[in-house]
Amino acid sequence: MATFIKPRVPRGMRDILPEQMIRRQYVIDVIRDVFEEFGFEPLQTPAMELSEVLTGKYGPDAEKLIYQAGHTGGKEDISLRYDLSVPLCRVVAMYPQLPKPFKRYQIDPVWRAERPQKGRYRQFFQCDADTVGSDSMLADAENVNLIYQVLSRLGFKQFEIKINDRKLITGIGQFSGVPTAQLGGLYRSIDKLDKIGLDGVTAELRENEIPEDVIKKLLTLLQIEGDSTTVLNEMQEQLGDLEIAREGTAELKELIGYLTTLGVPEECYKVNVAMVRGLEYYTGPIYETVIEEPKIGSITGGGRYDELIGSFSKQSFPATGTSFGIERIIDVMEEFDMFPSTVGKTVTQVLMTFFDDELMKESLKLATQLRQGGIRTEVYFRPTKLSTQMKYADTKGIPYAVILGSDELAAGNAAVRDLASREQENVPLDKVVERIKQLIKTSEGRQHSKQMKVVLVSQE
Repeated sequence: MATFIKPRVPRGMRDILPEQMIRRQYVIDVIRDVFEEFGFEPLQTPAMELSEVLTGKYGPDAEKLIYQAGHTGGKEDISLRYDLSVPLCRVVAMYPQLPKPFKRYQIDPVWRAERPQKGRYRQFFQCDADTVGSDSMLADAENVNLIYQVLSRLGFKQFEIKINDRKLITGIGQFSGVPTAQLGGLYRSIDKLDKIGLDGVTAELRENEIPEDVIKKLLTLLQIEGDSTTVLNEMQEQLGDLEIAREGTAELKELIGYLTTLGVPEECYKVNVAMVRGLEYYTGPIYETVIEEPKIGSITGGGRYDELIGSFSKQSFPATGTSFGIERIIDVMEEFDMFPSTVGKTVTQVLMTFFDDELMKESLKLATQLRQGGIRTEVYFRPTKLSTQMKYADTKGIPYAVILGSDELAAGNAAVRDLASREQENVPLDKVVERIKQLIKTSEGRQHSKQMKVVLVSQE
């Protein structure tokens, strides 16, 4: 008796079936369109990198999650990429002739050996846009604007882009009396504030032997709240004598000034001095987007990393970028039914029915005309009862069917059926392509009208 292997996938990884892929592709297309509107160009890098390229860049906690990818007899120590930023830095160092500023986007999978949970997978896609070769805060403001544009176009109404600066965090630590050698641990502890709360952070700082008076001073500063201008003015007043803190507040004020000019609504972003982002390579402004309902964690993240390219080359370049966590974005959109009705279960727009071998030639000829007209058309492969073919179309969610039987052909027509309304009409053969296009356009117009009504109601 044959032995069968139980079909399954590793924990934290998954198959993405066609209906899910159609939704995923919709989100990716929106993100790609915005990236290209801002002048970012596509780049692809290998799924695997030399381990020495990846290690020493992310911090000890993150590097525990890097997947080793060696094989028996392999002569190179290689790993699956952890993110898309470090491979970008390796590319810039290898190809110094790239014009600067170099603006690239990359949409590809990355791998992390994390504990699987809702919205967190071991293989997932990142959608990154980065600018290399500019130290202007306008490049950072553009990242925040990218986030706002993408999430708005995807239909998100309530989100907050948290903004901070690693220089300001360092200044807070120095002002509070945290020893320089312990600043790295400080970042990691503060980064857990949302997860473990003030009491948890306090306990962790005590474990790191930071004195009580320092902890009290530190947490007082981290709890300063208000609009962005209020927070930055308070930080400037409290930390004004520290050069690194002055640099951080100046960078954030310049960044926010650009956001105002770019028309990014103030209610969509906020300076949050307790937001750290755990990766150690950040050097300036950092940003992270959270959605409170459902509470699924951050859906975008990024920041400035002016020194990372220098780990691959004697000549370094300033760099900044942002990344979209597409898995979490899709999870939220599915939970709240945010996908347009035009993003259906299938990419097929028309099923071309097939009655008998004698009509096969005419059916295939008409299917070819539909495809040449830009209409995505599937042909039913074998002649069978019309009810069977319609059931197949219904199961797949195909919106229209073209029926070409002997009666229709004798009259020079084809029957066009709307499978949602069950309405059917006879259309001259030379007008079928045009009629299907009209039906598709009308359907899309109704969907757009519904979306506009929703937007108007939400604005009221």
